[in-house]
This record gives sequence, C-alpha cells and structure tokens, in this order.
Amino acid sequence: MADVKPSVLIIGGMGYIGRFLALHIHKNNLASELRLVDKVLPQLAGLAPEFSEACSQDKFMQADASRPDALSRIFSRDDDKTWDYVFNCGGETRYSQEDEVYKLRSLKLAVALGQEAAKRNVKVFVELSTGMVYKSDSSPSKETDKLKPWNKIAVFKLQAEEELAKIEGLNLVIVRLPHVYGPYAAQWIATALVMARVYQYIEGEMKWLWTKDLRTNTVHIDDAVRALWDIAAWYDAGKAKWDSSTMGNVPIFNIVDKGATTQGTIADIIGEIFKIPTGFQGQLVSTFARLNLESVVDDVNDEVLGPWADLLQTANITRCGPLTPFMEKELLKDTDLSMDGSRLEEVLDFKYEKPTLTKELVEDVIESYKRMNWWP
Repeated sequence: MADVKPSVLIIGGMGYIGRFLALHIHKNNLASELRLVDKVLPQLAGLAPEFSEACSQDKFMQADASRPDALSRIFSRDDDKTWDYVFNCGGETRYSQEDEVYKLRSLKLAVALGQEAAKRNVKVFVELSTGMVYKSDSSPSKETDKLKPWNKIAVFKLQAEEELAKIEGLNLVIVRLPHVYGPYAAQWIATALVMARVYQYIEGEMKWLWTKDLRTNTVHIDDAVRALWDIAAWYDAGKAKWDSSTMGNVPIFNIVDKGATTQGTIADIIGEIFKIPTGFQGQLVSTFARLNLESVVDDVNDEVLGPWADLLQTANITRCGPLTPFMEKELLKDTDLSMDGSRLEEVLDFKYEKPTLTKELVEDVIESYKRMNWWP
C-alpha cells in the first residue's frame, strides 16, 4: 500500500516563512491537502508570481486564529478528519509593539492553537520560535542552554513555548530560528541592504555600532522550510534517535546555518556589492549609544529616510514592499544572536544546502527586490 501523504495546516500562511513552506510542500507534492490561514488575503500579501499556485485561493482561508470563535472553522475539514501536521508560522514579528499586542498575537494565538490541536489529536504541532530567547553567551547556544529573552518578541515567544509544553496530549515540536533571509526577505537583511543603497546614493560610509564580531546568525529560507518539513515528518515517523530522558519530553531544534554570521560578515559583503566603505563606530560612540540608544537610532533614521524617499521618487517606485531603512532600536542591541544547530544535523541527518551567507546569496535577495519593482 502506498504511503498516504499528510494533510497540512499552516497558520500565518501569507507570512514570509508560511508562504515559502507552502511553496516547498507544493513543489515537492508532499501533502494530500494544504490549507493556509491568514488575516491577510493572498492578493494583498505582495506575493511573487512563483507563489500563485502554492498560495492559490482554493487553499486559502481568511481568519484571525487569535480569535477563539475562528478555531473551529480553521481546524474543520470537509471529510471531518483531523489535520496531520499543523505549523504555527503566525505571531507578531514587528518590533517595538505594546506588550498587549505580543500577548494577543503571539502568546494567546499559540496557546489557543495548541489546545485545539491537542483536542483534535493532531499528529504533530510545530511551533516557530526565535533564537533571541537564549541568554547571550560566548559560545553558540544549544537547545538546553540558559534562556534569557532580550526583546519583547522573544519574551512572549518563550512564554508561548512554556505554555504549549503544559498542554496535555499535544504532539509538540519547538523550532528556534535566527535571522531568516532569502528572496523577498524583510526585516534584518532588508534593512541592512536598503541602508547600504542609501549610503551608496549619498556617498557616505556605512558604519555599524558595536563590533565586527557581534554575532547575527542566519539561515536561508530554503533550508529553514526544508528543516521544518523534515522535523514534522521525523516526529510523525516516531522520533528516531530522540532520548527524552536526556533531551527532554518536547523536542526542540535550532535551525541555523553553519556560517556563524557576524556583523563583520554582512559588512564585508555589503561593502563588496555596493562598493561603499563600511566600518564600525568604535568604543566611544558605542558606549554613548548604549546609554542613549533611542536618540542614536533617531539620528540614523533622520539621516537615511529622506534619501530613501528621493531614490524611490526618482525611480518612480510607489510601492516598495517591505523595504525601509527605518532602524528599530531592538534590532540594534549589543547582544549576540549565536546558535548551535548540531542537534538537527545529528538527530535528523539534516544537511544545509546553503550553509553560509555569501555575496551571491545576498545578490539573489537584491535581484528578487528588483523583480518586484521594489528596488531603486
């Protein structure tokens, strides 16, 4: 008898990771049925053409999964069967929001989904978390290392992890991610690239705070979604090589490439691509910034937002997607995002296809922005 493919539910299906996970599943014909749930309609999500089939209207359900009255509709299927794999790619990813926003959209969302998944006996529930839950340390953090979340997103993601682990009967896996980059990426890499474009335009030097050794670990979106799928399939197949007595009852995996990316890595790549001088502010300015981060960030934003608007206007770009040079102070913390991904490789024999951040991969990101007409 042929193996029956699993049915798959992705919460936050129009988000960055959700849409690429859907594309991976679609391209490799991995699921018997796929449903993508999001508040945002596909036609408003700024999807690139290659997502049109994977994220088509017939696979999509518009719903706010943080609302309890939506859960029954989200989890119900025409044949009354339960979903096999549920991936929670939802949650608030914007920085500098009020606590209540993270509480509702990250913590309460995850717990409500977990409770419903347990009630319906879902085979595996994969919760996406962040490497920013770890205490910054001199060596890369393993899954069992000390936790000390260093921004609000991470505070509420960790609370979600803890609450989900308490739900009786939930087949839970937690994955922790670093900065995820790739085509159409927003946030971390997008901010750095847009700022580089501005400094190229104003013929200035792009200077980072802190040091070139500050770790900003990464994973390419293609490797991230392959790992997510492989982890769910591994759990479903019986969790080979998992020893709960030493590793814990809930499997937790870091998904992080082998490149040990630092600020220096990205500064070198950006300098090469944009042909601009890059450097680091040095001890004095960094010490001042540590004490006055708000005003330092405001100064940087004042310097770059005007020229970016000029660039867009000159290029006749009215919509630049998720691209902005606006710097969030939470992105500028003097804290290492440094993770050890060896557990995933050892337990699942997982191999990274893009093990390090390279100039070519960053150029691919810029090319994707150009295809969408976001890039001046």
